[in-house]
Amino acid sequence: MKRILISAIMLVSFASLSFGRIVAEGETLSPLGKFTVETCDQPIIIAGETLPTYMVRYENSPLTVKIAVDKEKKCKNYIVVSDQLSVMYTCNGNYFGVNLLSGKYSDAGYSTETCALDRWDYFHQKVLSRGVTAEIDAAKLIAVYFPNLILSE
Repeated sequence: MKRILISAIMLVSFASLSFGRIVAEGETLSPLGKFTVETCDQPIIIAGETLPTYMVRYENSPLTVKIAVDKEKKCKNYIVVSDQLSVMYTCNGNYFGVNLLSGKYSDAGYSTETCALDRWDYFHQKVLSRGVTAEIDAAKLIAVYFPNLILSE
């Protein structure tokens, strides 16, 4: 009986550690202040596939951003969803940068509303880094640069 109880406690503690834990923190160097990136317990599902999802929160803003990681053969697509705007960042081994959502993401109900997109920042974010970008580093870059894409009124 003790073994079962200990096993159950270990299973529950492991499960609680895997959801909502902070994986990165940093400064935005903007009025948004500090950001935190944590694993999200509500993953995004696209084309029947459950994608690993991160949640980005900002110190001085109610803005929350979900980042779903879609791994493909030669690249990773980071689907970034907020209340105001949805875009995709792509890492294909040569560069990491922003793109408009299309294809299977549009079929899943995610699309980029270009009326809410700051085009100047969009074109300046087409290449944020060269080479391969690690998943957590990509999430940090998105946390810093994505808010600039939202058109201010």
